[in-house]
Amino acid sequence: MSLIQPVTREGSMPEEERPNPDKLVSGDPVHTTWNLEEVDGLYCGMWQSTPGAWRVSYAEWEYVHILSGHSILRSEDGSETHLRGGDSYIIRPGFAGVWEVVETTLKDYVIRA
Repeated sequence: MSLIQPVTREGSMPEEERPNPDKLVSGDPVHTTWNLEEVDGLYCGMWQSTPGAWRVSYAEWEYVHILSGHSILRSEDGSETHLRGGDSYIIRPGFAGVWEVVETTLKDYVIRA
């Protein structure tokens, strides 16, 4: 196993899922995940979602880099953060609100549980 790995969808088997029905706000988003690393509470890879909205509640720390698309994170306090291609954000534990995919979004992610 190499100690350096490219972050790419090539050669990785994708997993598809949809949000739990009790969290779904609108649409019928399909999430596709390419998990590249899962070790000791660290997860990283690529994630894509088609348009729709669902409730989120973060117990973990996540770094995201948006590769393409447009999503909006709406906090419970009503504030909005638009995520577009080229943007990078840290989502800290305790964030709760709605993730809305306006335009199919592809991101790299690193999660620390």
